[in-house]
Amino acid sequence: MKRDVDDSPSRALLRARVFYGVLALGTIALGLGVHWRGDVLGSVPRDMLGDGIWAAMILWCVAALAPSAPVRDRALVALGICFAVELSQLYHTPALDAARRTSIGELTLGSGFDPRDLLSYALGVLAAVLFDQAVRRRLRRAPQ
Repeated sequence: MKRDVDDSPSRALLRARVFYGVLALGTIALGLGVHWRGDVLGSVPRDMLGDGIWAAMILWCVAALAPSAPVRDRALVALGICFAVELSQLYHTPALDAARRTSIGELTLGSGFDPRDLLSYALGVLAAVLFDQAVRRRLRRAPQ
């Protein structure tokens, strides 16, 4: 006799991964919009907003990889990645600097260390965590 296996936990995990993946893709689109069309904001607000959006995207990627991890842990990992990338901008080699001069290299690795970016990353991760918690609360209250 074949036993029915309850796969609802695996389906919930898949739904969470897809949800966070979609958030990451949407955040990438938003970040590219700010990168390409954000001149009206001025350079400092545009850079800070872009860095915050990038940090939120990192959080969504971490959440897609580990959706069952506590939100606090995901936020700390995302912040650690953001800080590591920023601090890596203090290290220079000809190959790494050449990669940073490409569009994709600049968008992923940055172009130069700026301590202000660390604040932008923290604020971006915080905003994403608050958004995530608000969505979770709303989903818990929604009728099934």
